Order: sequence, then structure tokens, then C-alpha cells
Amino acid sequence: MHNLYLALDVETREEAFHLLQPFPNRPAVKVGMELFYREGARFVEELVDRGYPVFLDVKVHDIPETARRTMRQIGKLGVAVTNVHTLGGEKMMRYALDGLRRANDTTRLIGVTQLTSTDERMMQTELGISGRLDQAVIRQAALAKQAGLDGVVASVQEAKMIHQELGDAFMTVTPGIRLGETDDDQVRVATPSEARLAGVHSIVVGRPITRATDPVTMYEQFMMEWGQTYETNC
Repeated sequence: MHNLYLALDVETREEAFHLLQPFPNRPAVKVGMELFYREGARFVEELVDRGYPVFLDVKVHDIPETARRTMRQIGKLGVAVTNVHTLGGEKMMRYALDGLRRANDTTRLIGVTQLTSTDERMMQTELGISGRLDQAVIRQAALAKQAGLDGVVASVQEAKMIHQELGDAFMTVTPGIRLGETDDDQVRVATPSEARLAGVHSIVVGRPITRATDPVTMYEQFMMEWGQTYETNC
């Protein structure tokens, strides 16, 4: 796993490569649903062929057999990491992992617990999940580990508890990383240093870098706060 995945929060292939062109090395990148649905599997294969480690963030959530068939296709793309929704249940996660492994044995599979845009009130009143948010995240993380997944996507606030319950080797990947205050739709946010101190394995950063005047310099600032250099993540 790489320390930082740069989220390609753009609409087209051309915009993505325009964003990446100034980077002297090839950073690890995250391709989300917006870009994947626009450009498709061939774009992901092109990134992989050019040497970019890819986190394909499409959050598969379907019946078990469909999840298995979908992950088999994703596995053929050669991405470094991909994910499923843990709310699909343990059987769905097991089937997804089986499909992935039928294609390759290197792509890591992680589970989404609760989106970083979800707060406790929303979880309880809109999603109908009782209890505290951190308790729900840990339950879902434990289910993911039971299903054989490599780790989970979770906020920094829950990462330390996940490692206490499930061990340091169980990976945590954290979006919602900022250097300071934010006014966007992320609720549970943290800085790179807070994530590192919580034992997070990888952070995902998008808009603070992609919308910066100088994305490369901003990327370097995130890596410096993490405690690494640009080159260690490429």
C-alpha cells in the first residue's frame, strides 16, 4: 500500500492526465465512480500500463454472485486496490474476494464502513443503524476481516480503535484528509499527521490537491506532514 493516493476528482481522461503531467514521478492515484463511469476500464488499464498504482474506488455493493462476477472483471485490470461496501454483508464480501482471486492474487480488497460524509445522527435516523457510529464501524470492520478482506476504509477517528480490536496488520485507508479547516461535504476529517499517529496505512486526498494552484507543491506538503518525501510514495 502507498502512503497517499491522489484522488483524480476530474471528469475526463484528458483532465486526469493534464493533472498528472507536472508530477515528475508517478504518484499512486484513486479512480472514483465519476471518472470510471465516464472513461471505463480501458482508462484504468492505461494508468496501470503507464506505471501508476491505482486504487479503483467503485464500492461494489450487490448480491453475492454479482459481486463475485464484477470483482473478477476488476481483477483483470491489474489495479493495486479496490473495494466493496461492508453493508453488503459477509457472504457478499467473501464472494467478491473469491471473484478477485480468480483473476489475480495481488490486488488488495478493502471494505467501506461508513462514508466520511456520514455522522452519527444520519446513521441512526436515516440509515436506521442503532448505537454509536464508532461501534458500527468496528462491527463492519470485524465482518470484513472475517470475510478475508485486507482492510477497510474508515475515518481517522475510528482507525485507532479498529487496530486495537483487529490488529495493526489489518489495513485502514482514510479519506477526508485536510491540512486545515474545510467547508465541503466531508464531516469526519483529519490531518495527515493525525492519520499517521492513529496507525492509518494510507490516506486519500483529492480536492485540496487537485484544486490547488500548484498541485505538485500541495502534494509534497501532504507528504511532508505525513512524514515522508514525494519519492517514497511513487
